[in-house]
Amino acid sequence: MKNRASQESYLLLDDGTRFPGISFGYEHSSAGEVVFSTGMTGYTESLTDPSFYGQILTLTYPLIGNYGVADAWARNTPFESGRIQVNGLIVSDYSPAYDHWDAQKSLGEWLKQEKIPALTGIDTRALTRHLRSGGVLTGKIIINGQDVAAYDPNTHHLQKRVSVDKPHIHGNGVKKIALIDCGCKKSIINELVHRDATVTQLPWNAEPVWNDFDGVVISSGPGDPALCTETIALAGEAIRREIPLFGICLGHQIMALAAGARTYKLKYGHRGQNQPVKYRDEKRCFITSQNHGFAVDGNSLPDDWQPMFINLNDHTNEGIIHRSGRFFSVQFHPEAAPGPYDTGFLFDDFMKIV
Repeated sequence: MKNRASQESYLLLDDGTRFPGISFGYEHSSAGEVVFSTGMTGYTESLTDPSFYGQILTLTYPLIGNYGVADAWARNTPFESGRIQVNGLIVSDYSPAYDHWDAQKSLGEWLKQEKIPALTGIDTRALTRHLRSGGVLTGKIIINGQDVAAYDPNTHHLQKRVSVDKPHIHGNGVKKIALIDCGCKKSIINELVHRDATVTQLPWNAEPVWNDFDGVVISSGPGDPALCTETIALAGEAIRREIPLFGICLGHQIMALAAGARTYKLKYGHRGQNQPVKYRDEKRCFITSQNHGFAVDGNSLPDDWQPMFINLNDHTNEGIIHRSGRFFSVQFHPEAAPGPYDTGFLFDDFMKIV
């Protein structure tokens, strides 16, 4: 006899395509932009990454949940923020049984605690091919036949929903860094603190007291960069004042807009821990962790800026640098988490400038 949940729980895309599945998370329907991410591990880091805010995340690796979830307060916990950021999770084969020395609960238990719906038994290969062919779509996770209103996160200003609401200070290093939080991952802060920096984490629209800082970092985050008008203005002011500036992911797009370039929405984005990028005109390739749905139009860069990295899969822009060398940004995540640490040297490069 067929599982009743498999008949009443499903993923419904806005083009009408339906993928039946079995609920293993919170028993409530949700809606969002349906995206896919490649990579064999790292579901804890991905689920807590604010760049995934408002999205329904599909994991392409088939077996998910086998190493459970660590205690949120454990040392070196892999959480990138204080909560799960996605609106739902889609997997092929969920493993309720887990085995890891640091695990305290199953993935399903964690999702229920955080009130996040999830489906297993989905043909994630077919779903991913559908999204790659037609482009990313909005959709709904329907649990027990309960419908919900459609939701497209890219039409909203998401930074104010994932940023801190007041300044927070991290570390006690020599260099003073202002971190504009557009949806910052914990690992970005850690990388700066480990390099002898005092990091002041500021809300997305809070203008720094410029003379108090040696450099500025604009963090990663979710949504359409063109909606971040106040943060774009902050980036432009840092450039005008010639304060060293480093942008990561959304911060890269914001810096490009501040410089006068354009951004656009990708067909299905880059999400995963295996994205190859090439460094300038050199024959150097790095494997990077990425999570974005928008990109910078490299052909629109002003004359005093130049491309720094190029994606080797689709040749989209992955980084820019000013001719002075004082301002640069990258589309990928040099802090990794999850993913390879090939490009961690970029934090060293930034700290040498400040």
